[in-house]
Amino acid sequence: MQLFYNPNISDNDISFKFDKDESKHIAKVLRKKEGDILHITNGKGWLFTAEITIAEQKNCVVSIISKTLQPKRNYNLHLAVAPTKMNDRYEWFLEKATEIGIATITPIICDHSERKVVKTERFEKIIQSAMKQSLQCYLPKLNPPIGFKEFIIQEFNNQIFIAHCEETDKKSLKSQLKAAIDCTILIGPEGDFSVKEIEMALHRNFIPVTLGETRFRTETAAIAACHSVAYTNE
Repeated sequence: MQLFYNPNISDNDISFKFDKDESKHIAKVLRKKEGDILHITNGKGWLFTAEITIAEQKNCVVSIISKTLQPKRNYNLHLAVAPTKMNDRYEWFLEKATEIGIATITPIICDHSERKVVKTERFEKIIQSAMKQSLQCYLPKLNPPIGFKEFIIQEFNNQIFIAHCEETDKKSLKSQLKAAIDCTILIGPEGDFSVKEIEMALHRNFIPVTLGETRFRTETAAIAACHSVAYTNE
């Protein structure tokens, strides 16, 4: 099944018209024609089955045949991950985390962050593409970048963890996770969180955790955390 994404389609629609760019992609690039069936999601959980009634390069229209609200996961994972020096590494993380299962992503700017400015337009496209490729109907939310201090002063009503490499008392993330409970996990930059940041997080009741015996890159640590949560909730 090939999944299309359009945030403008509504569960109240009985037909839908694609914009010019998407119409051209469907009619010219994919060579779809009248009578062909498309599967579409709006990223809000709905899966639409639709039949093409007009297949023109500037005007592609479908008739909604059926719609199904897909079940949500029994947990929400929020990963707050420092931007990597190379954008392609962060994009890899976004892609894989979306495939594995994540609800929210927040780029956090830390004391040791080498990249302080983050442009999220391409990040959004990476997430959308990964959602479609993995045939999911819930689009993860990508928050604007935020400073570490501003992030941790928020109120959290779930499990909250900070993964760091300092030689202090830490528990294994897997040993601390509980199934069917939302969680937020902080992942630092290449140079790790600063001692001050770790102390601030602990003061805010974040639980210090380790992800394994070896030291991971930022993007690897984020994926390891994401997989641990998914595995706990299988």
